[in-house]
Amino acid sequence: MLAVLVCGAAVFPGLFYSFRRVLKSTFTHWSDADVVSVSERLVSAIHASLATAAGVTVVTSCNNVMTDSHWLVDGLVLFGAPYMAHDIYAMYLSHFHTQKVKGHAGAHGGHSLQTVRAFLCKDWMLVLHHLALLLLFMPISLFFRRGLGDFFIGCLFTTEFSTPFISIGKILIQLGLDNTKLHRINGIIVLLSFFTCRILVFPFMYWMYGRQFGIPLHRVAFHLPLQCNMGNLVILAPQIYWFILLLKKANRLYLRQKRGRGDGNKDRPKTD
Repeated sequence: MLAVLVCGAAVFPGLFYSFRRVLKSTFTHWSDADVVSVSERLVSAIHASLATAAGVTVVTSCNNVMTDSHWLVDGLVLFGAPYMAHDIYAMYLSHFHTQKVKGHAGAHGGHSLQTVRAFLCKDWMLVLHHLALLLLFMPISLFFRRGLGDFFIGCLFTTEFSTPFISIGKILIQLGLDNTKLHRINGIIVLLSFFTCRILVFPFMYWMYGRQFGIPLHRVAFHLPLQCNMGNLVILAPQIYWFILLLKKANRLYLRQKRGRGDGNKDRPKTD
């Protein structure tokens, strides 16, 4: 177990450092904020891809949703734990350099409690999400499940499926490709994958539990302990909030592009 944890602690910071070095030397016109932001997104996409692959493997391997177990569950929880801690640092670093580029006084003067406070105020939900996974989800998964429910942990792993596409969208914007067809297609994939794997996955888990024990879907919640339902609600609530933000962002992008096409038609000379 310790070896897997140490491996994760070496891999994710190592990838982040390597990406920063490569991007800095490849895109010499990029600022430190650009390099750190894209590096953080690339590492996030790699972690999410590993989690999704592990989740699909676990889910398809468990016939009994309660008692079947798979070694990948504990392995990925331990391997991914250092990523959660490191990603908080990477997000802060991205925030710091972004504020520095904008000329904000706190960031311009170097790292301080002020810059940390500003970061926590801006990204408090993401930080809380990472800390909850690290401080609550990890010990529950490793020590308090009594070997039960690997299927459901696998389902939760698959919620990361949308993350690589979110990262791709951010990178396309960084490369100046935000008005391309590729970016629009990726945006549609983000919405579909996020809704499917981060929201619909919860009724899917309840449905699979009900099918296992012959319980109708609408009655499953009443057959589960209160802490299970509350835990699912705590995980689901921010997913719904983030999905609403994605919908609003997609709508703004659509309206902006629609206005752009309208302005283009107005400027086009009329022909008789």
